[in-house]
Amino acid sequence: MHIGCGAGFSGDRTDASAPVVEALAASGCPSYLVFETLAERTLALAQLERRRDPSAGFTPYLADFLRPILRRCIESRIRIVANFGAANPMAAGRRALAVAEELGLSGLKVAVVEGDDLLDAHGIEAVRRWPNDEDAELAGRDVIAANAYLGALPIATALGQGADIVITGRCTDSALALGPLMHEFGWAPPEWNRLAAGTLAGHLIECSGQITGGYFADPGKKDVVDLDRLGFPIVEATRDGEIVVTKPPGTGGLVSEATLTEQILYKLHDPAAYLTPDVTMDITGVRLRMEASDRVHVEGVQGRPPPPTYKVTVSLDGGYLAEGEISYAGPNALARAELAADVLVKRVKGLGINRPVRCDIIGAVSVFDDDRGLRRRGGSFAPGGDYRVRLSGSSDDRVTAERIAREVVALYPTGPAGGAGVRTAVTGRVRTVSSYVPAELVRPRVSILGAAGRGA
Repeated sequence: MHIGCGAGFSGDRTDASAPVVEALAASGCPSYLVFETLAERTLALAQLERRRDPSAGFTPYLADFLRPILRRCIESRIRIVANFGAANPMAAGRRALAVAEELGLSGLKVAVVEGDDLLDAHGIEAVRRWPNDEDAELAGRDVIAANAYLGALPIATALGQGADIVITGRCTDSALALGPLMHEFGWAPPEWNRLAAGTLAGHLIECSGQITGGYFADPGKKDVVDLDRLGFPIVEATRDGEIVVTKPPGTGGLVSEATLTEQILYKLHDPAAYLTPDVTMDITGVRLRMEASDRVHVEGVQGRPPPPTYKVTVSLDGGYLAEGEISYAGPNALARAELAADVLVKRVKGLGINRPVRCDIIGAVSVFDDDRGLRRRGGSFAPGGDYRVRLSGSSDDRVTAERIAREVVALYPTGPAGGAGVRTAVTGRVRTVSSYVPAELVRPRVSILGAAGRGA
């Protein structure tokens, strides 16, 4: 069977899935298209959105992802699995049905997987009592959400009920691919090595173009052709757990042992114990072999039983982030930018604001968190050029955050010569911590929306 990736994050390219769908349709194999659009920050912001509007809180680009490919998927019997649901999976399921109706497609079955929202299930006081990885004291804190990472079994169950589209909230990224494999091949405990192979397949393709040359390209060192039309990945899997990673023919990008190695190691804390609700994956024996151009064979992954707990992302009110930026260009620009930064830091301190602030000079080693480090190491900056001074600080209250940001605006008449292009913003922040709860506290459920038939 084949599994293609249509997105690796919420803001991904919405036209990249079409070549994947065409390749899946041409394969003649049972095929699935997965969309991974949910990060911890994305989910936390979606929870805030749902607070404001109970009908919102799912992936805002759901329709943009589905419209270009939904008809072709239905015609070619390519089933879709996506974590579009974010904080509101049921609303996302209804929106998917509405998109189908807009396209004149009727009779779809959309499955919605819920049960990851433990704040609704257990209440705020229970969530505050759970231990977390930062030993943070949550008593009295505004808990926005607590979402468990569900596994692949609910997805496999939904597919077994005939769903054309499966929409989840928070689940492990790898579950989006493992669920179809469990459904198609009947994999189940104690087939730990096969479940680990499916988990690795999902981990490999979860970031879309990252495994096909995106975020890998480094001109002259790691060259990737036609990055503007990067092909998204496809996994070919067999019943015994063999995996091949490839991409649609005629697309840009690169699939190689090097691109797979980088993706395998991505987000991996312990290579011998990658923990999921489905299996503990061990990649220490994984071997990669180029079969042909843009085709890499993967073998050697092993699995053990999963841990007895589920990971839960707890989202907390994080106060406000204040930001302000101003540019300096031309002769002596760096010196003027440094003077502006010095003025801003002194001004904030003089206002009696004791919260820490940062002042970065973008274009002068700001990425490395040290605007003057290069000079200390004997380097130098060009005296001209252009530089962007960025002041940032946090506060528990909006008024203080706005005072910080206004100091950048005030540099127009009171700062160094030639400052221009001011931009300021005050943004609500969300902080997250991770808790681990017994598996019995997590109760996934599957609901089916839509009719049993199919028509167009």
